[in-house]
Amino acid sequence: MTFALLAGICQAEKYVTKKQPESKYMFEKYGLTFYDAENVNAYPIPDVLERLDGKGKTSSAKEWTVFSRPQIIEFFDREIYGAIPPRPKSLSFELAESSDDALGGIAKRRQYKITVGADGGSLTFDVLLYVPKSDTGKIPAFICPNFNGNHSVSDEKEVFIPQFYKIDKKGVSDPEKLRAQKLTRIPVRDIVSRGFAIATFCYYELYPDKKGEKAANRSVYKIFGKDKSGPAIVAWAWGNMRVMDLLETLPEIDTRHVAVAGHSRLSKTALVTGAHDERFAYVCANNGGCMGEALSKRRYGENIASMVNINFPYWFSPNLKKYADNEGALPIDQHHLLACIAPRMLYVTSSAEDYWADPEGQLLGLIHACPAFALFGGKNFPTLDALEIESPFHGDVAYHIRSGKHNITQYDWKNFIDYAIKRGWKPSPPKLSDK
Repeated sequence: MTFALLAGICQAEKYVTKKQPESKYMFEKYGLTFYDAENVNAYPIPDVLERLDGKGKTSSAKEWTVFSRPQIIEFFDREIYGAIPPRPKSLSFELAESSDDALGGIAKRRQYKITVGADGGSLTFDVLLYVPKSDTGKIPAFICPNFNGNHSVSDEKEVFIPQFYKIDKKGVSDPEKLRAQKLTRIPVRDIVSRGFAIATFCYYELYPDKKGEKAANRSVYKIFGKDKSGPAIVAWAWGNMRVMDLLETLPEIDTRHVAVAGHSRLSKTALVTGAHDERFAYVCANNGGCMGEALSKRRYGENIASMVNINFPYWFSPNLKKYADNEGALPIDQHHLLACIAPRMLYVTSSAEDYWADPEGQLLGLIHACPAFALFGGKNFPTLDALEIESPFHGDVAYHIRSGKHNITQYDWKNFIDYAIKRGWKPSPPKLSDK
């Protein structure tokens, strides 16, 4: 589809790919433009159903499941994100703190320490879980990692501050000041009040989000031995999987209805998690942008070269460098990763002022993934009309673009939950006291 056609479809009240002003900082750091709207669609988008082994077009759900999907995941493992670390040899869950009267009486609070171990040693990270105080059956749940520590998404003083603050403080002299500073990013009260459990952990505990050997040596890879290392995104995805292992031990959780969610780099992480681990029935990818939901073959916003050559090389497989400023050589694109979620539930979100993430490219990534969902009977898919701001599309996949900048908000969470309920998930709201 040409840029002229895209622009014609998108009316003034919708997001429109257009040339954005470049800051002096952008030019000094990168030495190139990111918002050249006239040349945005530089390459053809490969058909998600064309098999990577050259054996034609995928024609059935069985063929997708047995041949096409595994080939796509193998490519992403080798060329893009790196392989997911193996399961730990040992895995334990310690209930470190609990309350049956949390969040003003609507929730049970549980704080667990997950300890993973292998030949190289062990690593422990904290998980904060809130479960509605309900007696109406098993409870569906979200897993969503956070950026600043579990205490940053709760105002309860009992919630632990992560140990990494004692090591390098992550640039914060008093981590207590971060308590409750990110309540809207994972609005635990809203989620619980609507009948869903929410589990969160700080991604930094699985792999410190920094370049260099010191960060890698403090990551989860250390448990596998001194010579073992790998990229960060798959390490964070591995953390999501270990939290799922925890939820599977809890009888109150409906483990058939667990979603993984994430914002920005953790949106990329959610997609990688869902592609690899089919225990997750629902993936919520918020503002993931480049190497998340947005098409890499579009020249708009952040690109592969800026990520792997300047900002975040440690997030990805070293092999991704061969596609920096060479996106045309990619035999696939990010819509293939989204397609690996099929036939499970998938929700992609954008922000109208998040030009760096290329909102139009995010929606196109979802649109181009939909033929895989159609193999499983899906029929109700979005078009570019879904770029109307704050007019969610909830069909056989889901999408919305909201006003504002790069963030995850209560509006996003409201729609994640709305869509789950529309697709038949049974929430278990808190039973209010008669007092």
